[in-house]
Amino acid sequence: MYAFSEAQKKHALIWLCFWHTVVIASSNFLVQIPVRIGALTTTWGAFTFPFIFLTTDLTVRIFGRHLARKIIFFVMFPALAVSYVISVLFHEGRFAGGAGFTGIDWFVARIALASFVAYLVGQLLDISVFNRLRRNPRWWLAPSASTVLGNALDTLVFFSIAFWRSPDAFMAAHWPGIAVLDYSWKILISVTLFLPAYGWILKTLTARLTRLDLEAHETLLREETC
Repeated sequence: MYAFSEAQKKHALIWLCFWHTVVIASSNFLVQIPVRIGALTTTWGAFTFPFIFLTTDLTVRIFGRHLARKIIFFVMFPALAVSYVISVLFHEGRFAGGAGFTGIDWFVARIALASFVAYLVGQLLDISVFNRLRRNPRWWLAPSASTVLGNALDTLVFFSIAFWRSPDAFMAAHWPGIAVLDYSWKILISVTLFLPAYGWILKTLTARLTRLDLEAHETLLREETC
């Protein structure tokens, strides 16, 4: 973890909160659009939501767990609102108009609440696991463990809250199997795509931050000798 000024942390907090909200909004839309890969079917949301875990893990690695937790608490209520709005405006990936805003759609509200709780508990677990393992010399261990456990809790919480005894008879009957398939896709995508991306981004950021630290130290030394 590097030493940052309060202004730098505030700047990072603003941009990271914005990024989390963008990923949540896009995932809530893309999860309605199925994609077939071979004999299996998933949604495009399975490719976008892991960005949240990638961003959180890098935040803990670079800025520490306290800033990462701030992001979660700042984003969770906007995420709830975004989830509800996206679910009302779009149905199966198609624009449905604003007629749903004339009253409260409790089924949609339940899905939005599920997204809210899943995001909160999944990210907090991810931060906790990653923080415990981030000093391990094997750089891949912390992001792998936190992603596997965080996604497991996120998926279980979302599907159970959203669809257990749901008015949607199909989802009420089949949500456990769909949740397992969704989780499997998330882990496959995270391991094959996001873990290598994490390693590359971490290496690039570490080199840049180390260079900036050296430049700042050299500048300080020159000022002291003048």
